[in-house]
Amino acid sequence: MSFRRFILILTLLAILIMAARVSVDTDTWWHLRAGSWMVENGSILRTDPFSLTRQGQDWIYPGWLAQVALFGVYQAMGYAGLNLFTALMVVLALSLLWPAMDGPPLMKAFVLVLAATASGVYWAARPHILSFVFSAAFLLILEHVQRGRLRLLWVLPPLMALWVNVHGGFAFGFMFLVLVLAGEVVDLLIDIGPRKRRLAEAWQARKSIILGLVLVGLGCALACMLNPHGPQMLLYPFKTVSIGVLREYIQEWQSPDFHQLELQPFLLMLFLSMGALALSPRRKTAAEMLLLFVLAAMSLVAARNIAQFALIGAIVLARHVHAVLDPLLSDLPKGKQVPERLARTINILLLLLAAALAVIKIASVSTVEINQQAIDDRHPTQAVAYLQDHLPEGPLLNSYNWGGYVVWELYPDYLSFVDGRTDLFDDEILNDYLRVWRTDPYWEGVLERWDIRLTLLEPEAPLNDALLNRGWQQLYADEQAVVLAWDGSE
Repeated sequence: MSFRRFILILTLLAILIMAARVSVDTDTWWHLRAGSWMVENGSILRTDPFSLTRQGQDWIYPGWLAQVALFGVYQAMGYAGLNLFTALMVVLALSLLWPAMDGPPLMKAFVLVLAATASGVYWAARPHILSFVFSAAFLLILEHVQRGRLRLLWVLPPLMALWVNVHGGFAFGFMFLVLVLAGEVVDLLIDIGPRKRRLAEAWQARKSIILGLVLVGLGCALACMLNPHGPQMLLYPFKTVSIGVLREYIQEWQSPDFHQLELQPFLLMLFLSMGALALSPRRKTAAEMLLLFVLAAMSLVAARNIAQFALIGAIVLARHVHAVLDPLLSDLPKGKQVPERLARTINILLLLLAAALAVIKIASVSTVEINQQAIDDRHPTQAVAYLQDHLPEGPLLNSYNWGGYVVWELYPDYLSFVDGRTDLFDDEILNDYLRVWRTDPYWEGVLERWDIRLTLLEPEAPLNDALLNRGWQQLYADEQAVVLAWDGSE
């Protein structure tokens, strides 16, 4: 086994150990319920069956294939399966970066582990983990294309046809294409310089890649129509980012708070990338600069984009750190070579140790107790159990944070008022929910409009006191949640 392959395997095992953790978050649940519904009914969801406020309305969502896959994994292996699946997708995505990175194996390993640490905020059992893989594949192919392997461009439309049925992150694929194309055009203009007689020569050098990117971009646009909702899917990303409440209320759509420890590796990666670019003697391409700076800006605006930055950041950082360090390292005296047989034995032992640690880590997060404890910590499990046992009269107003859990645990007995499907509820329903939760002016009208008779909210919700003062009864309360019901006296 070569040293390069040994370091690659060891690095991927280290990332697997990092990624093996409880993967269920508050949005996992409605994805599982949607997958369950499609498996049970043998058809793709086109209208919403799960919510009070949007029931029967068109639901255009690109993740049906991922939802079915996630439910299949859950049905086969439970929470342990979701954890393992998520961890393997992380390893797959980051392994795709390795061939696109320059430098010696140890340096590439350091950069890849840094990218893993930075992107860790993104790892959850949701369709977006598959977008992580597709983004890495797109960046790898585009990196090879810029190195002259133009035939690989034609792999992108089939990938896009699959991606558009997996997650709305397919928009990143288009963005990567556009930024690389723009970079090639900028480099063409730089190559031309002040002497226009060089235009033909410069164009000839870049004609194939520019025209190829244009044609493949059009092919990807056509591929995006190969989904249950047809051409409408091309507008899906624009609809999602136009929802104003996302930036006001949902943490992953807000700028990162660097007081949170898990977001600081992104900051380190950003600074290292900028420093490497500034010091590198290697020529910087416009494409890599555009990709890096655009994704950095997007990550500073919305934390959910950090994982995408980590992918391109790994490629750019490795390239220019190598350019900075290579002249310095080449002057260092060579140490003594370890005998080949001894080196092979040590490498095998290290790989076996890393593999054993990976198995132990995976097993440790696969127990029912560990997963249930994590779910209990973030969800109103006891309050929901009370509702399941007693079935008080609805309709139900639930906390946004628990909407997915309501859809998973309480459907069809109760419908969610709102949940993580922000593209479905948009500003109208999300603003109504916030108005009620905070008891802003006209909150009573929202309750009357939907005939709300039952609430499941956080103890600190201002609405709880307002309803108790109006004669509502407290049916259940603990540290996680409060259940109130209208007693019919008004």
